[in-house]
Amino acid sequence: MFWQRAWYRSGLHPLLVLLLPLHALFVAMSTVRRWAYRASILASYRAPVPVIVVGNISVGGTGKTPVTEALVQWLKQQGYSPAIISRGYGAQGPFPQIVTASATAQSVGDEPKLLAQRTGVPLAVSPNRQHAIELILQTFPATDIILSDDGLQHYRLARDIEIAVVDGMRGLGNGWRLPLGPLREPAVRLQQVDLVVQNGLSEQNYGWSFTLKPQRWKRVIDNVEVDQPLGDSVAIAGIGHPQRFFDTLKQQQLTLKRCIEFADHHPFHAGDFENIESSMNVLMTEKDAAKCRTFAQENWFYLPVSAEFSDEFWQQLQQRLHGIACKE
Repeated sequence: MFWQRAWYRSGLHPLLVLLLPLHALFVAMSTVRRWAYRASILASYRAPVPVIVVGNISVGGTGKTPVTEALVQWLKQQGYSPAIISRGYGAQGPFPQIVTASATAQSVGDEPKLLAQRTGVPLAVSPNRQHAIELILQTFPATDIILSDDGLQHYRLARDIEIAVVDGMRGLGNGWRLPLGPLREPAVRLQQVDLVVQNGLSEQNYGWSFTLKPQRWKRVIDNVEVDQPLGDSVAIAGIGHPQRFFDTLKQQQLTLKRCIEFADHHPFHAGDFENIESSMNVLMTEKDAAKCRTFAQENWFYLPVSAEFSDEFWQQLQQRLHGIACKE
């Protein structure tokens, strides 16, 4: 994809210079908007329970979804009753909506559908985060902490802890804001959040590193665990950073004939696979599998991953949570 190649190269791509006026407009509007919230000119909603926002300052995949899942599982182990809210990017609604087992990725979004399945905690989707929280607390009154999947720039929602996720492999790209680069906010924003977590190691240390550990392969049609697929395979990915997934497959020494990239959050349909021989295994991410289940074949598989952090990171998070409790 042009934008990914242009943003993550050294220096500013010559063609992007034409977008300097749009860049100036984006920076001005986002700066004024954040100032208006900080000055209380625009009102923020404060939930009656603590809110942790997990987001990023760049567009594209950074590993935010597995980080959110890891946080939920850890919070449950600490005795909390967490819930998740999400904008539901690309979802058709209606909003707000509780993500149930029967909900489709089209109605609630691919990432919320995945998180609900993996965590087993209440999850509500709505572009209006306040409405999502109110629905959660009304439906699941035992909820005592909420994680916002994405929303670092959604200043209408007050938050108690901010966690920013950075892709260790790609970093912050060329360092420019949209549309000249991948950044939604300037790099200095990372110094203002409570915790920065970094997907993998890199030459530049942004924060607490975590690794994405592959789990056992599963069949798309029924989620049944299987051994590693054998034979010729085609890998597809409709995520923010497809190359990371393809590299993971190559490390497993699979026989990959092709790697096909789709746009992030691509709404898959059967026609996308017409040019793939039926004898080929089709390998995909768990997020993409949620959108392909209704037309998947027997030899389509997905690879779940989980985020693993050091004990030191969890200790830092525990300190932040203790600080919130002391303020109450």
